[in-house]
Amino acid sequence: MRLLSFFLVGIFFGIVATKSEVISWFRIYEMFRFESFHMYGVIGTAVVVGAIIMALMKKLPIKTIDGKLVTYKVKPMQVKRFLFGGTIFGLGWGLIGACPGPMFTMLGHGFLIFGVVIISAVLGAFAYGSLRDHLPH
Repeated sequence: MRLLSFFLVGIFFGIVATKSEVISWFRIYEMFRFESFHMYGVIGTAVVVGAIIMALMKKLPIKTIDGKLVTYKVKPMQVKRFLFGGTIFGLGWGLIGACPGPMFTMLGHGFLIFGVVIISAVLGAFAYGSLRDHLPH
């Protein structure tokens, strides 16, 4: 039953991503060329909603699906790693034309080449996990 709820949320996300055109490579192209505010508006809205939800979660006793209390650990500000990681993420996003969430939506729309992209993303995450101890943190 728990997996069903994740599946339904994923379907809802895919529909919203499709209807809002955030999976369109053209919208992403417009964003990187600063020709349209559309994607910046969507991303900005997500940041504001996320900040509100985080503030509420910090004030209210929110529990996980397993019943454990959600806790937050403040991490030190390390600008170098944020710039490095953000640059890699942005280059991948610009190269592929999709960020991680819509990759699955694109696969669901029948763009089978995104299967290669998803496998590459998983391999990249695995490579990071393997090399994490040797990277500057």
